[in-house]
Amino acid sequence: MTHQIQINQARLISELQTLATFTHAEPVSNGTSVTRIVFSADDLRARAWLKELAAAEGFEVHDDAVGNIFIRWPGTEPELPAVATGSHTDAIPHAGMYDGTVGVLGGLEAMRALKRGGLQPRRSIELVMFTSEEPTRFGIGCLGSRLISGTLDPSRADAMQDKDEATLATVRATAGFSGSLASVQLPSNHYHAWLELHIEQGPLLEREGIPLGLVTSIAAPAGYRFTITGFGGHAGALLMPDRKDALCAAAELILSVEKHAHATGAIDTVATIGTCDVHPGAVNSVPSRVVLQLDIRDTDPARRESVMQALRRDCEELRLRRKVTITEELVNADAPAQSSPHIVELLEQTCADQKIPYKKMVSRAYHDSLFMARIAPIAMIFIPCRNGVSHRPDEYATPSDTTLGVEVLASALAKLASE
Repeated sequence: MTHQIQINQARLISELQTLATFTHAEPVSNGTSVTRIVFSADDLRARAWLKELAAAEGFEVHDDAVGNIFIRWPGTEPELPAVATGSHTDAIPHAGMYDGTVGVLGGLEAMRALKRGGLQPRRSIELVMFTSEEPTRFGIGCLGSRLISGTLDPSRADAMQDKDEATLATVRATAGFSGSLASVQLPSNHYHAWLELHIEQGPLLEREGIPLGLVTSIAAPAGYRFTITGFGGHAGALLMPDRKDALCAAAELILSVEKHAHATGAIDTVATIGTCDVHPGAVNSVPSRVVLQLDIRDTDPARRESVMQALRRDCEELRLRRKVTITEELVNADAPAQSSPHIVELLEQTCADQKIPYKKMVSRAYHDSLFMARIAPIAMIFIPCRNGVSHRPDEYATPSDTTLGVEVLASALAKLASE
């Protein structure tokens, strides 16, 4: 390739640090705490800042009805399907500064480096910043990419509510994003290829001393909400034989989830109860209702469903024995995604040419790429994160690993844009 790829590491790291200042989180001693909920004031400030960076480089910028941001570098044949990259910048409460942001700011720096190096891409190269990859506000992850790929009904999306019962329709309009959500969906030939750079969010690359992961598949996530209803009362007056304690039943259900996830014997089966809402939530009141949210993931949807069937059998036994009611609500159940063999091979050749060690791997965390795979050939590049930690203030990726990831991303984008 005749053009040079020189990543401006100092600027990249500085911009990651600047983005981390758009936060509603108190400073901590063990890292950088970031809370940036979709359509919050901090999220809107971060969006405006990102658009300013892109416009300063001369790239075209626009957003859609749900707030997905598109930053395009037109190619010499702009009518061709574009090559795209990107990720998200929203962050769960008290998260770190690298999740998603490496893919957004790294993607921007990759485009800038290629432009500085004299590349004139045949296909347009586009950076996408997705709205609400995290499920924090509306209870479902990858909101923007689900709508882009047509895997979420627009009417259902607009009706979703946050904890204050504000609908997405109201919240996005207040944030300045109008228009029908049906307009967000893109056709299957819109992108020639999709490639996302991300921290691993696990320990394998660091543990094995390998600087890059090439993702071959993304695990299938599913979300469920369980409501356990018993009989509450005064903690002193309600006698033990008369109790139908919803929290005690919930505790058994939680352990059942753990038991059956272990029982598959497969390393790719993971299940988590991440929230437990107890009513009325007083120390001197027997819990009458508990709401649990289950996140279960696997590369094999049939194996994932076998865990759910075993859990349902335990719920029925639990219901009869403890005399409580248990209801199950499906939040989402998504299929796994396979990376494009062509893009993975291109990444392998790029690493071989530059003598970069790499590891082919499964992504057990899901990303916007899971849904972009519905409309485009995809792949992902992982960089190590310290101790495998993510979604915490001490989440960290070294400048050298981050820069290497951006260099490989830039090289791959250049090759894909020439096809």
